[in-house]
Amino acid sequence: MSRSVLQPSQQKLAEKLTILNDRGVGMLTRLYNIKKACGDPKAKPSYLIDKNLESAVKFIVRKFPAVETRNNNIICAAEQQLAQLQKEKSEILKNLALYYFTFVDVMEFKDHVCDLLNTIDVCQVFFDITVNFDLTKNYLDLTVTYTTLMILLSRIEERKAIIGLYNYAHEMTHGASDREYPRLGQMIVDYENPLKKMMEEFVPHSKMPCEYLSLDAMEKWIIFGFILCHGMLNTEATALNLWKLALQSSSCLSLFRDEVFHIHKAAEDLFVNIRGYNKRINDIRECKEAAVSHAGSMHRERRKFLRSALKELATVLSDQPGLLGPKALFVFMALSFARDEIIWLLRHADNMPKKSADDFIDKHIAELIFYMEELRAHVRKYGPVMQRYYVQYLSGFDAVVLNELVQNLSVCPEDESIIMSSFVNTMTSLSVKQVEDGEVFDFRGMRLDWFRLQAYTSVSKASLSLADHRELGKMMNTIIFHTKMVDSLVEMLVETSDLSIFCFYSRAFEKMFQQCLELPSQSRYSIAFPLLCTHFMSCTHELCPEERHHIGDRSLSLCNMFLDEMAKQARNLITDICTEQCTLSDQLLPKHCAKTISQAVNKKSKKQTGKKGEPEREKPGVESMRKNRLVVTNLDKLHTALSELCFSINYVPNMAVWEHTFTPREYLTSHLEIRFTKSIVGMTMYNQATQEIAKPSELLTSVRAYMTVLQSIENYVQIDITRVFNNVLLQQTQHLDSHGEPTITSLYTNWYLETLLRQVSNGHIAYFPAMKAFVNLPTENELTFNAEEYSDISEMRSLSELLGPYGMKFLSESLMWHISSQVAELKKLVVENVDVLTQMRTSFDKPDQMAALFKRLSSVDSVLKRMTIIGVILSFRSLAQEALRDVLSCHIPFLVSSIEDFKDHIPRETDMKVAMNVYELSSAAGLPCEIDPALVVALSSQKSENISPEEEYKIACLLMVFVAVSLPTLASNVMSQYSPAIEGHCNNIHCLAKAINQIAAALFTIHKGSIEDRLKEFLALASSSLLKIGQETDKTTTRNRESVYLLLDMLLYKNHHS
Repeated sequence: MSRSVLQPSQQKLAEKLTILNDRGVGMLTRLYNIKKACGDPKAKPSYLIDKNLESAVKFIVRKFPAVETRNNNIICAAEQQLAQLQKEKSEILKNLALYYFTFVDVMEFKDHVCDLLNTIDVCQVFFDITVNFDLTKNYLDLTVTYTTLMILLSRIEERKAIIGLYNYAHEMTHGASDREYPRLGQMIVDYENPLKKMMEEFVPHSKMPCEYLSLDAMEKWIIFGFILCHGMLNTEATALNLWKLALQSSSCLSLFRDEVFHIHKAAEDLFVNIRGYNKRINDIRECKEAAVSHAGSMHRERRKFLRSALKELATVLSDQPGLLGPKALFVFMALSFARDEIIWLLRHADNMPKKSADDFIDKHIAELIFYMEELRAHVRKYGPVMQRYYVQYLSGFDAVVLNELVQNLSVCPEDESIIMSSFVNTMTSLSVKQVEDGEVFDFRGMRLDWFRLQAYTSVSKASLSLADHRELGKMMNTIIFHTKMVDSLVEMLVETSDLSIFCFYSRAFEKMFQQCLELPSQSRYSIAFPLLCTHFMSCTHELCPEERHHIGDRSLSLCNMFLDEMAKQARNLITDICTEQCTLSDQLLPKHCAKTISQAVNKKSKKQTGKKGEPEREKPGVESMRKNRLVVTNLDKLHTALSELCFSINYVPNMAVWEHTFTPREYLTSHLEIRFTKSIVGMTMYNQATQEIAKPSELLTSVRAYMTVLQSIENYVQIDITRVFNNVLLQQTQHLDSHGEPTITSLYTNWYLETLLRQVSNGHIAYFPAMKAFVNLPTENELTFNAEEYSDISEMRSLSELLGPYGMKFLSESLMWHISSQVAELKKLVVENVDVLTQMRTSFDKPDQMAALFKRLSSVDSVLKRMTIIGVILSFRSLAQEALRDVLSCHIPFLVSSIEDFKDHIPRETDMKVAMNVYELSSAAGLPCEIDPALVVALSSQKSENISPEEEYKIACLLMVFVAVSLPTLASNVMSQYSPAIEGHCNNIHCLAKAINQIAAALFTIHKGSIEDRLKEFLALASSSLLKIGQETDKTTTRNRESVYLLLDMLLYKNHHS
């Protein structure tokens, strides 16, 4: 290629630089994935670790790049090692093809780069980043990309094995080596030490620019540029100063993603073999010492400055977004500087001596990232504002100035003139209306034309030399930046502030996040970490599509983890606040006032207490009295920490990560629901072993305190806390929650049935109608709980508040299930005595015959006991229903009064099914009904297929007969004594009246009999049987005769049908 023949305008330098830079990044991506795969035992090609191929692989690597399958002298020696390879050659060709041809692509890329660099050298291209910015930048980027690619290639330890295995398999299959193998093998050998080889290559290309720009990319240009063209360090003082500054700033460079290049060691190893470079080696060592000693603190101060600078910039722009137009350059500079400092910290944290580790731990890094994200958000949100500004700038100023510069050119060839004129025309045609109409702008063609023009005018002997018209170059560079502000804002954000590198530093990423959460002052910036996950997909490349899913999944899992941890942290803070508030609410419970009252009484009567100098108990509320504003309580700290964290959770309504949308507030809502559910159940303090449980009123107080705290969360985060209450509290009204765990409904239902009512059956507790509560009876074995404290009016109302209508309905259904089991047993007893009862039913007016028949009855006591148990359960249910009615009357008075009015005005002739529907509605509201619908449903399920309806009806009638004739036996029981104070009997027989009335109403509603007739029959039998007691002379038999007589009165007054 001679200079006389070479036409610079035909070399398409701009196009080649653009394409090769993009392809270079793609090749880096593919090589990076191969390196990571080979370093992971799970992802490594199986042929490299197969024991059967171990000897063959060692043989191939030892002989690489030679191919010995056709060398007769070595065939015998190699035959054994390569025998296994013969069996698997087709699979090897198939599975290693992607790896092999990636290496071939690298070789072709190297050829194209070398060819382009030679062309640029031959054309004697002029480089100055202030004049031909795009040309210089792309040239330097290509040099760095090429160097990085060859270094990364040399770090793949298995490269010889992979290439050699593939080629041997190809040889065995096709009888010849792959056509690319000889050149590829030689390249691998030549670039064992890539920098040394490239130093030789770059001797003709020693035209690196000497401008120092404090950006990460510029640092790479300087380091790699002066390593490859090291001769300039000895001839130019400016170059040497730049070199030293770069060496003192960093200890390692980021090659690609998490692959780093240790500058000082590599440079020293290269220069040590060059004669006369002792001074340069000493420079490197001095710079290394300076980097280790001072670089950490210098960059720490830079980050500190950038934090405050970005904060101020973000604050100003949020208040005055119109400034984004004129201050756009400062925004992107700030983003770029901050990005470089974060990446510097990230790569040095894992690659610095432990003795200086403190300089590489930044607990405030989240704040810097947060303000970067805030600036990015401003740019995205106010993009149209920036477009309006720069569209006017381009058409009103840039076009005019450029036109003047073109007009003043002394020489302007036709081609260049046409291009420049097109620039002016393009800018002049712009208008604000295009922005208002939402027109999509595209200046890529204009930017590529300027890139081409830079190439044409930067070569030697160009008709229009850009080196002689610097003002034109600088003006066009400014115009290109302005066009990017109109059509490429998203691309500019990626270019200046992309932090997708965190995807490859997962451990450091997670550690930074944990440090952020642990420091209360930084937790408000924690949202920056999930926001960074939105960057990850920008690091993918079309030449390596297979990694998209891997990186996408990583971004999703990290984002999910960060948001989940933030929500957990907030939930824990809220839980701690709730615990404190529950403790304060507990202090206001009535049970704690006894001691205060006692102290007051003693003080008033001037009685001395037993303990001298006993301190006076602090009254609730003293914690709110502050004498000093500087005193900070635990609650203050919790609220402060919560407000900081909630700011972060509330910062964005949602974020898009790899076609998935995350809503941070929903994470908090979900965690609050789970914790609220567990807390409510936990606050019952139910102990299955000791059967202890919290009083409903105390639980209600705690739940209300908890809910008050949760409601206050709406002041911090825009979440619907009412939805949390509805979801959780409604689940607590069911038997099991959505996770299949027991609820307070199931716990309290179980406790009242299995503990309180069971002790009633055992004679340890009695129902006192006068008190409307169950009360402990004096017994030898004292109970561990006071029944009155769980069953009085206030407790039952609290229970109704907690369980709600649904929960109380479940409680009723459970009670009815127990009643139905008792009725089933009673029916069995009736069947055993059916003949005797049939005769007694028609002989109630024959005293002697009745007496004889009564003696033949069996299980009389069992019948009365079971009926008493039914009465006790129904009495408890009436307490629960009354409490439910009271609660609902407070919450929904109009609805309750409407239901009550509806129930009270059912016409007598109404069909029973319709009436039962009304009763069911009324019962759900806690209203008493003539016929208990829940009891009817429970007893209806007992119908047996083997017994006819007529027989069932007869058994029901005989059951009432059995109970009626058994009543006189109660008079002999010592515990049947009636107590006017409690309006009942200590053995709960006063509950029989309710049991008889409600069982009769339910049974004869089911069997469609006359309830009134059956109860009249019952009263006739009962009165006849009870009157016989008056004729008895045995005092033991009649000791409580009058008390039993009262049952008839109770039956009459509690019977709605009499």
